[in-house]
Amino acid sequence: MAIGTLFVANRGEIAVRIIRAARALGIRTVQAHSAADATSLAVQIADEAALIGPPAAAKSYLNIDNIIEAAKAAGADAIHPGYGFLAENATFAARVAEAGMIFVGPSADVISKMGDKVAAREAAKAAGVPTVPGSEGRVPTLEEGRAIADSIGYPVIIKAAAGGGGRGIRVANDAAEFERLFAQASGEAAAAFGDGGLYVEKVVYPARHVEVQILGDGTRAVHLFERECSLQRRRQKVWEEAPSAALSPDVRAALTASAVRLAQDVGYSGAGTLEYLYDEESGDFYFIEMNTRIQVEHPVTEFVTGIDLVGAMLKIAGGSPLPYRQDEIALKGHAIEVRLNAEDPANNFMPFPGKIEDLRVPGGPGVRWDSMLFTGYDVPPFYDSLLGKLIVWGEDREAALDRLGAALSELTIAGLKTTQPLFTALLKAPEVRRGEAHITWLETWLENNAKHL
Repeated sequence: MAIGTLFVANRGEIAVRIIRAARALGIRTVQAHSAADATSLAVQIADEAALIGPPAAAKSYLNIDNIIEAAKAAGADAIHPGYGFLAENATFAARVAEAGMIFVGPSADVISKMGDKVAAREAAKAAGVPTVPGSEGRVPTLEEGRAIADSIGYPVIIKAAAGGGGRGIRVANDAAEFERLFAQASGEAAAAFGDGGLYVEKVVYPARHVEVQILGDGTRAVHLFERECSLQRRRQKVWEEAPSAALSPDVRAALTASAVRLAQDVGYSGAGTLEYLYDEESGDFYFIEMNTRIQVEHPVTEFVTGIDLVGAMLKIAGGSPLPYRQDEIALKGHAIEVRLNAEDPANNFMPFPGKIEDLRVPGGPGVRWDSMLFTGYDVPPFYDSLLGKLIVWGEDREAALDRLGAALSELTIAGLKTTQPLFTALLKAPEVRRGEAHITWLETWLENNAKHL
């Protein structure tokens, strides 16, 4: 059925983004909010708002019962989970369906299957998609894990089977480290995700982090090319680009075809992202995981394809077939996104919530600002530190870099520390200008440069 009223079960910039996409389609919106977010921009621009609990996320944005009850009371036809919080929670997706509403995303079964990294690896192998050498499934004991590590060779990475965001992950360079870190990773995974299961993979180094954006309707899928997300700190992305500067046309074709094949094999519906490691020296790529939701970095794909991904999600969830054929999707130009966080990059990225005393955002052709900020807004200390995303587009990568520099020079977020100085400095780094950074490059660069930011 077509969606008449959409309940937005998230906050911050992604909630604002979803509301705007829904409005463009004539869909009424109801914004969920905690007590801390009662005056947020998303609440202000939605047609209606619903209080779902106190500031703590566990009692509001992660409270399935409260969200379902509020959505039903508001007469919602559908719930959009955004990213983070409950976006990849199979139980939540199932509860939404049981309550007679549409979950804007894949089915609970697909979320469950692809959210478990071991099951996702097995699905990838079944679809003929290359995976990183490692354990065939979960590693039940330290002894079995050590035997696998010995067989594939060190260094290896120990990963949580459930969850993501860099938690439950350790790199072991030898057997002694493996023994010490295995228990650490399991304990962290159990605390973060309620599941201490682990698997083991060979470390691919140096590697690029490249991901493929897909859209599916449960039967057919298309790709919207790739993004590169190699500039990371503690396995958290800070800068994303589309397309990747590292891929040849042949590699791009093989990579994107593999993503479509896997998405179709699992019956994927909605927007999703398949993440890969790319070995630039060999030209090989390896599937690592799938994110069964919209990504923070989706705007760069929208810039280079001209497709509204959130709008497409809503259309598909409302029962429309996939609105694009693969030959209708073209790649044009180059886009870059940087994440502006309320953190002090010169002080080990310490969180820095506070009041926005002055906000001036850049504009002009090829410049986009996705945010929930406004002058006078008090950034609450309870949630992720993301304030907004600055996205630029250029005819080529050099033009996009230059436009990013100009846009950063115009951006003012006064009243608190942000990561803006980091991006101004990165634009001057030769490796960044040449598009040569791999996934551990930023960590090394920060060791030498963070104090100067």
